[in-house]
Amino acid sequence: MPRLCVPLWSFQAALCPTSTCPPPCRHCLVPQPISSLSPCRTGLVLVRNPHLDLMEEDILYHLDLGTKTHNLPAMFGDIKFVCVGGSPNRMRAFAQFMRRELGLAGAGEDVADICAGSDRYAMYRAGPVLSISHGMGIPSISIMLHELIKLLHHAKCRDVTIIRIGTSGGLGIEAGSVVITDMAVDSSFRPRFEQVVLDDVVVRSTELDKDLAEELLTCSRDIPDFPTLIGHTMCTYDFYEGQGRLDGALCSFSSEKKLDYLRRAYEAGVRNIEMESTAFAALCGLCGLKAAVVCVALLDRLQGDQIRASHEVLWEYQQRPQRLIAAFIRKRLGLVHKA
Repeated sequence: MPRLCVPLWSFQAALCPTSTCPPPCRHCLVPQPISSLSPCRTGLVLVRNPHLDLMEEDILYHLDLGTKTHNLPAMFGDIKFVCVGGSPNRMRAFAQFMRRELGLAGAGEDVADICAGSDRYAMYRAGPVLSISHGMGIPSISIMLHELIKLLHHAKCRDVTIIRIGTSGGLGIEAGSVVITDMAVDSSFRPRFEQVVLDDVVVRSTELDKDLAEELLTCSRDIPDFPTLIGHTMCTYDFYEGQGRLDGALCSFSSEKKLDYLRRAYEAGVRNIEMESTAFAALCGLCGLKAAVVCVALLDRLQGDQIRASHEVLWEYQQRPQRLIAAFIRKRLGLVHKA
């Protein structure tokens, strides 16, 4: 049984995602304030941390923002869409692309980095769209998401949709295909995210919003020049050994064992591999955010390990998730695309 340092009378434990045991159990989520357990009623972004209410100021250190130094409701209160991706340059380009797509004033001009005082992440605005980089891997995206979710909470944003757009390795699909994730799974093909909290292993659900995935797939039918599909996304902690590559500095397995593993992943429904989706799905789900993952496959991992396409081809591939998300946002906002 986990030790609690807060009065039990003021909290209600979340249900265990891995069993039907009565809460709390050693796998259950940390008990949450009762007042924060109903996101659907208000559309607000939840924070599940009672200690935040006791703080005079919340410094979002890695974003170079804070509740005393910045008027977060004025800066971000009207945000409806948050798009996150690994590369700062890519997310800057996406913000510029969205300004053109939404017909905003100054669409041809450069966009300012809201987090310019930090060298960890970059953040840009395009009307109701926030575009943020998250770096590579679970640790990097986790830090960004904790601070982003608090930002959205402090700004009193409502009905926010958050989408990770990025690149991935495909599995049994052609290069350039766009995968909309229906379920993020770990390296054993299980829909779960394990986080060590103090000396406990906490298991969290990685379920994503199915209606949002279907809505994105419907939008893709108006973009016929690249294939789009729904499938499982496998999230790993490493790009080389963790994804069964033979070309890293270390490799302790044969090519036959690698192919057997990847084929088993395909049979389990995995269609692409990346390094952020389980943490992304877990954190967004716990905080009441409707979330999706949309990634383009740069290669078919069943055919090889190294990315050999030209820079020009890869650049065009990377535009594909952005084009789909732009179409989705325009549709949500009731905007008809220019001919």
